Amino acid sequence: MLQQVMTAPGAIEFREVEIPEIGENQVLIKIMKIGICGSDIHVYHGEHPFTTYPVTQGHEVSGEIVKTGSAVRGLTPGLKVTVQPQVVCGKCYPCRHGKYNLCEELKVMGFQTTGMASHYFAVDASKVTPLPEIMTFDEGAMIEPLAVAVHAVKQAGDVRGRNIVVLGAGPIGNLVAQTARGMGAAGVMITDISDLRLKKAAECGVEHCINTKHEDLGQAIFDAFGPDKADIIYDCAGNNTTMGQAITYARKGSVIILVAVFAGMATIDLAVANDHELDIKSTMMYRSEDYDDAIRLTAQNKVRLAPLVSAHFAFKDYLDAYKYIDANRETTMKVIINVQE
Repeated sequence: MLQQVMTAPGAIEFREVEIPEIGENQVLIKIMKIGICGSDIHVYHGEHPFTTYPVTQGHEVSGEIVKTGSAVRGLTPGLKVTVQPQVVCGKCYPCRHGKYNLCEELKVMGFQTTGMASHYFAVDASKVTPLPEIMTFDEGAMIEPLAVAVHAVKQAGDVRGRNIVVLGAGPIGNLVAQTARGMGAAGVMITDISDLRLKKAAECGVEHCINTKHEDLGQAIFDAFGPDKADIIYDCAGNNTTMGQAITYARKGSVIILVAVFAGMATIDLAVANDHELDIKSTMMYRSEDYDDAIRLTAQNKVRLAPLVSAHFAFKDYLDAYKYIDANRETTMKVIINVQE
């Protein structure tokens, strides 16, 4: 089988390797689709602080089980699945208390350990999540980023009946906004400086889409939600501008959740955050229940994934996919690799 290997920033090789053997608690998956995310792009540019080369990428995936180990129960050949890419120790305090997404020794497939960019991949059955048969492989490969959004939304607790602002309309921001709607938020606003991304958010059903290059955010929040403003603000852009906006326009005593990986050192007005008693929280990856909720929201058509797919590339054209993303930064949402082509 073929396996993708990024040997250095901007350099990809394909190596012929043996189809892996599986242990008694593992399954062998025929990988069908891989999504490229922002962190993958950082690796491509040599800017990911926790990834060394060579590395096989691929952590947003869908596939089909072709073989199961003798001790595996509940998973059978032919089943459509996705995979949780976290590799955890199971022994540290977060792991022992159910928060394995915060494992002290956390590794992620495709970054600190071998990813799934190969024709077949052997993985522990415990990391495999079945997908509904009606779900496409494209959608299955996007359950991982949707699980990020689900986990982020849940950091605020129950969002039913609450007014939400999402700063940043990239793929994760879009999914956070859709998830908040799907989980019962009363109103959802999303902001960006890209008309294309805002148009895509509107296509996905987000009702208030604001270009902050042309509109005053404070006035837009007042117009949408009245003098009580927003209950929760999610920063899905992760920079001093957006976090500054969150602190400036948050209602006193409300919640701000940092979803994006922050770009550089923060220089924000914590005096205002202190004076307004703002609850500033953060979020990290996901857990199994977030995958389950992501699949449920998609199956119930409360989240639309297909509109976010910008382009497909064949497996051997992996490098071209990165070049396409670089050349179309402002118009690209999600690029999918067709592994079996």
